Amino acid sequence: MPVLIKVLSQWKLYDSPGHHKIHSDFKPSMGGVAIFLGSFFTLLMSFSLADWANQKYLFISLTLMFLIGLRDDVLALTPKQKLYSQFLPILLLVFLDHVTLNSTYGLIDLPFVPQWIIWFISIFTLIILTNAYNLIDGVDGLASAIGMMTLAFFGLWFYAIGDVVLSLVAMTFAGAIAGFLVFNWQPSSIFMGDTGALTIGFLLSFMAIEFINSNYALSVTHPAKFRSSVASAICVMIVPVFDTLRVIILRLRKRQSPFKADRNHLHHQLLNLKFTHAQTVLILTGMNFSFILLAWLLRNQSDQLILPIVIGICLVINFVIKKAQR
Repeated sequence: MPVLIKVLSQWKLYDSPGHHKIHSDFKPSMGGVAIFLGSFFTLLMSFSLADWANQKYLFISLTLMFLIGLRDDVLALTPKQKLYSQFLPILLLVFLDHVTLNSTYGLIDLPFVPQWIIWFISIFTLIILTNAYNLIDGVDGLASAIGMMTLAFFGLWFYAIGDVVLSLVAMTFAGAIAGFLVFNWQPSSIFMGDTGALTIGFLLSFMAIEFINSNYALSVTHPAKFRSSVASAICVMIVPVFDTLRVIILRLRKRQSPFKADRNHLHHQLLNLKFTHAQTVLILTGMNFSFILLAWLLRNQSDQLILPIVIGICLVINFVIKKAQR
């Protein structure tokens, strides 16, 4: 990381202040390069050729998403260009690696789901979760802390069910993010940038779908089984999911484009309440951890019970923040 910071500073590859951004000075903004390369070489030494072959589409897609983020950090893309370019790695993952949401998982009692609906929902989920994580990268250390926590959860869970390969991928990236967080904590000396945020967000969306499918297929007697597959995955990624849905609803209510950048994110609201960057990160990370703990405590309950509880808690949080600002 110190080498990368020095190189980026010499090349003047900075994230410029202004518009909706919080920082007021120029800082290097491609910390995702170190995260990706560190994880890549670690996995290169750890995996067998058979493991690489089995996960080739995941790594190809991750590399493509990394290059999209790199392109955006070096020469900025418009929001629509950035969105459209993400379809290549996502379609690769859906149609060649068959990373799809294959049923209603007990949420709705349907005897049959057409294949085109499965493809549409899967692509939509990957797009939303990837960009939801990207959108929380607005405060020193927030995306890093949330990414490290969620990947650590997925790593431990996949290890518990015997999927050592996905566990190693998740834990390797979590470790790389932990190293990056040292330099990204307030006052940060480098930002993650889209190079890191898009790559990690994409990996998290992949892990979430794999978690839902693997958990749903587990025996009811397995100690790592969550009865509610969908609600549990939402709890694990609650901060990016809640923040993105909240912002989209606010923008649509104002008849604005969902792509329009603003300062209505959760971290902006907490900063408006005079919390520091570090306090904001601790509050939102604590919130995410609490929802993961909630999912674990209610692991024997159904989606029909947990989803209303999650929605209700999020509405209360939103109400408390709005009242505090008033």
